[in-house]
Amino acid sequence: MTSRIVLAYIVLTALSVSAQQPPKIPVDVAAPEPDAPIANPGRPTVATPATLTPVGYVQFETGVLRAWTSPEFSSQTSINEVVKFSVTRRIEFLAGFEPVAHSSNGAGSSNDAGGISLGVQTVLYQGEGARPTFSASYSHTVYGGNAPDLDIGSSTNSILLLASADLKGFHYDANVFFNEVVSAPIRRAQFGESLSVSHPLSARLVLSGEIWHFTQPFLRGNAVGNLWALSYSPSRVLVFDAGFAYGLTSTSTHRELFAGFTYLLPHKLLR
Repeated sequence: MTSRIVLAYIVLTALSVSAQQPPKIPVDVAAPEPDAPIANPGRPTVATPATLTPVGYVQFETGVLRAWTSPEFSSQTSINEVVKFSVTRRIEFLAGFEPVAHSSNGAGSSNDAGGISLGVQTVLYQGEGARPTFSASYSHTVYGGNAPDLDIGSSTNSILLLASADLKGFHYDANVFFNEVVSAPIRRAQFGESLSVSHPLSARLVLSGEIWHFTQPFLRGNAVGNLWALSYSPSRVLVFDAGFAYGLTSTSTHRELFAGFTYLLPHKLLR
């Protein structure tokens, strides 16, 4: 009788311990990625964030621009694309191109191809919160295209210093430009500054304002502009944007309307 009681006690204890243990996860089932990627748009502002896109993911920034009254045209509609890919937490490669631009002026209208540029951006100091992140980038135009330029022109070589941070509910991106512009056979230096400040209106909606200035060495003038835009994020990898910009000097593009989106491909290419 005693042996039966002992045996029953052992069985009940074993069942109790088994019930308290969590179920085992099969080894062939991959655990979800701890940090889901988040898109880091560089558009629609002139200023570019000093922070990079998520490592190993490809990001596409696509937009349409409608502009009126610039030094080289009376009106223009263009499509622009920027592709970014970060290979490490400090190095990002990028490519920018303008597939087509429809321009009009006093002599008529034309459909032209824009330029293609390749570049690299590197983080010099990784900040957090109110401590700014500092970066530098270099880009080179590999194909100039034949589409008329906006008021700031197009650079053959460009060096860019960038800073980004969050401060009291606002986010800012500040850039300083050192460009080489060419009007064959003359080469001249161009300098520019841009400051973009954004503030969330809700969990998904963000308002951005920006002011920029560029020298115009061939016109002996200055292009100064002001931009306002709204961005909406339906998901972590997709951001829609739309807005307008006004030129503040006689040689600036007078009006610009734009819309587009940023999409971070959610499949990691590098592990």
